[in-house]
Amino acid sequence: MNRTCGKILMIRGGAIGDFILTLPVLAALRERFPDSSLEVLGYPHVVQLAEAGRLVDTVRPIEARALAGFFGRKTALDAGFAQYFSDFAVIISYLYDPDGIFQENVARCSKAQFIPGPHRPDDAGSLHATETFLKPLERLAVFDANPEPRLTVKLPHIRPAELAQQTRMALHPGSGSERKNWPEEKWLELLLRLTAETDWDFLLCGGEAEGERLHRLSANIPPHRLRLEQSRPLAELADELARCSFFTGHDSGISHLAAALGLPGLVLWGETNPVVWRPRSGRFSILHPAEGLSALSVEEVVERLKGAVPK
Repeated sequence: MNRTCGKILMIRGGAIGDFILTLPVLAALRERFPDSSLEVLGYPHVVQLAEAGRLVDTVRPIEARALAGFFGRKTALDAGFAQYFSDFAVIISYLYDPDGIFQENVARCSKAQFIPGPHRPDDAGSLHATETFLKPLERLAVFDANPEPRLTVKLPHIRPAELAQQTRMALHPGSGSERKNWPEEKWLELLLRLTAETDWDFLLCGGEAEGERLHRLSANIPPHRLRLEQSRPLAELADELARCSFFTGHDSGISHLAAALGLPGLVLWGETNPVVWRPRSGRFSILHPAEGLSALSVEEVVERLKGAVPK
């Protein structure tokens, strides 16, 4: 077996969940070509996860202005990116490129084997997103790769006593779209019930979009039982999530992150096709009410959590 195919580049835009669902591609390339240098070009706040998880050798940020010329016909190409692409033997791109213009322009400056991948899977399809993203690797004779995203982070400052601490529940009460969210008043009732009926501690996390919601919800939890994580760099949030016992959230990138870290979890699922988009983990389950997410009762969530959270 060839242990190298030369220097490999994966180009990946998209949001947090899109990138995490592409992690099996990096893992498969690393396993199949262990002696090849593996690099990712993408959004810095997202691709830092691959570097933190030691899945790649190098990451480079996409510089939108410098890369813009690669999406036009017969345009001048940025010299820095032209030189950059010329260094690779294989380039796998998941950028949206319906007319193949980006691929043609990369070929103007690089002799790399260019493998186009899908920007998104078919939302109405029957194939999970991870399997869709792995399909292009068949061009490199990579078959039957593990489709489950896996991410390992170091916990350098963890103390043995922390490992034995009481149950810590991570909760992410938001997502990239309000239609994917369980109503805030139900999240509040859930938190009040769990605070009163369990001795669990809580990690409440989210980004800028959930800022006010996080503060409203956290105001109802005793401070000694709550840790609030808002807009933390993803690698640092991954470190905090890895310390938790369980995760509860929505159809969101943070749910995919928690699943990739190996946490058990429960996702309150809305309208998205779960066959394609659910977290790819045997330790995650979903509550997907036929009547819609807003019809999901707090009682049902509480009972599911009490039966699922590790003792």
